[in-house]
Amino acid sequence: MKKLIRLGLTVLFLTITLFGQSKYLQFSGKFDRETVHRGETVTLTLDVKINRGFHVYSVHPELSLSPTSFDWSDTLFFKTIGILQEPDPELKFDENFNQTIGIHEGRFKITQQLIVADDVKTGLHELTGTLTYLACDATRCIPQWDDYTLSLKVEDGPAREQYISAVETVYPTAGNPDKADEGGNKSESEFDEAIHQGLWSFLLLAFTMGLLVLLTPCVFPMIPITISFFTQQGEKEGSKPVKSAAVYALGIVIIYSAVGMLLSVTLGASGANMIASNPWVNLFIASLFIVFTLSLFGMFELQLPSSLRQYSLNKEQKGGMLGVLFMAFTFTLTSFTCTVQFVGLLLVAASRGAFFWPLIGMIAFSSAFALPFFFLALFPQYLSKLPKSGGWLNSVKVVMGFVIAAAAMKFLGNVSMVWGWGFFDRQLVLAVWVALAILLALYLLGKITLPHDSKLEAVGVPRFILAIIVLSFGFYLAAGLFGGPLSGTINTYLPPAEAAANPSSSGAGNAQIVENWYSDLDLALETAQKENRPVFLEFSGYTCTNCKWMDSNILSDSRVKALLHNFILVKLYTDLGDDARKNQLIQSDRYNTVALPFYAVLSQTGETIATLPGLDRDVNHFISFLEKGKLN
Repeated sequence: MKKLIRLGLTVLFLTITLFGQSKYLQFSGKFDRETVHRGETVTLTLDVKINRGFHVYSVHPELSLSPTSFDWSDTLFFKTIGILQEPDPELKFDENFNQTIGIHEGRFKITQQLIVADDVKTGLHELTGTLTYLACDATRCIPQWDDYTLSLKVEDGPAREQYISAVETVYPTAGNPDKADEGGNKSESEFDEAIHQGLWSFLLLAFTMGLLVLLTPCVFPMIPITISFFTQQGEKEGSKPVKSAAVYALGIVIIYSAVGMLLSVTLGASGANMIASNPWVNLFIASLFIVFTLSLFGMFELQLPSSLRQYSLNKEQKGGMLGVLFMAFTFTLTSFTCTVQFVGLLLVAASRGAFFWPLIGMIAFSSAFALPFFFLALFPQYLSKLPKSGGWLNSVKVVMGFVIAAAAMKFLGNVSMVWGWGFFDRQLVLAVWVALAILLALYLLGKITLPHDSKLEAVGVPRFILAIIVLSFGFYLAAGLFGGPLSGTINTYLPPAEAAANPSSSGAGNAQIVENWYSDLDLALETAQKENRPVFLEFSGYTCTNCKWMDSNILSDSRVKALLHNFILVKLYTDLGDDARKNQLIQSDRYNTVALPFYAVLSQTGETIATLPGLDRDVNHFISFLEKGKLN
């Protein structure tokens, strides 16, 4: 019956077009790169802009009797032609056809993955494709066939691993529109919905997400760094606290937004994660933290190189505005792993050529978490100007130095995992922390003095109580050296119990949470079909602080572990290892995000039932998420 209706509509629409054709939309297309090797996957992106008052149908065959399609003239150029991927269409029930249809209005993007055939000749090829669609308004539908030519250069050489990925060739079941929020990507729906509602709605969502970042553990190390740095700034003659704090906060916003966009355009959506997990970046941050520690202990005064310092003075930026901007840059590097699900979506959008919404989203997002650090930079500078502040304020700087030294161990642990040092493991980091806690307690009690300390006549009650707390914490950490349990928050900053000397082993360091984790999604789906069980999929990272927090606090919960026994378990690492690039593509292609961690429940056939993006501190949310997958 549907075929007859489709044939009748085609005849009718052909008759209509005999009386006049016009352009109802504009579109442009491009490949994700200009040169390819045989056997590689290349992605086509079509940017479609529909004229006001018209709409086109979804590309999904189940959501239209005449779906929008893009057909290639030379079908032999690609050995595999993937399905068209589209943003969520607007779903409506059409009484004439007695079915739910999906439509698009305004501007949207269509993507298609293709695998270059093995027998294609070397050289530049002109490829012709045709966009077929129905341009409909309230009274009529007009069929259109718009031809388009794209260039693609084929070079000799084997297919490169980073460009090899599976291509979906079968459209998934469209599903029930009434349950659209239960499956698919919740974050993407929020993202698209906020854009649809307008600029202010989108900015509010971005700002709210930025505030949530302040609750994530990898932002915490920047708190003592900020306080100690600006305490020293305030001690300088002629310093301007409000100006310094404003430059710091504004620098965070500008640098964070610019670096995020630049990495997305040059390295792809996962560029920020690649930088955050890079061993040289982690080594740089750890070294910087150690230098700060030694400076706070009084070993030397931290200053810019003389040439930059003179340039700063010449520009009448006394107080070191260049140094303040350098601190903002450091903040950006350390906070990249806390960009939750919202920025993951923005990075994907930016890597695919959209710039307006990602840029303003990044600015609003970074403004939210920069705001509290404005005040953290402002208050220490005023405190340092109080009369007789020298003695006790120097003690505050030394205490911050101990905290920063402890934070440096986290980044050195990341370097150790990547480079396989072996010796710099969980036990060593705990031992260093215990030593720092004991030394800090002795310092607070006046048993250790440093170069800029004033003579301590007596230990005050607050100082004595703080020494007791620090020493008790040191004993608590010492228990962990001998196998005692530690809180999930502390485990977040420690290397895994079984450090991943070789990151290509995807389950290393996390197998103690739930056994039998798969590191290959296809193999897991095969097992799921044999055992008739759903799949629990986790995208994680070896150096991802939020991932380790979720592993230690949520996935280790007894109720969660009991539910996970009902699933086939898959953990895909996207930051390190032989399969990292492949896993990145799986995450970005399926869910349009690269944020870590990211969780999904799949059916036995690989269809997404539910997703849970980012860090979530409420274990009940995670249990509800798993129950939803279990029931399906």
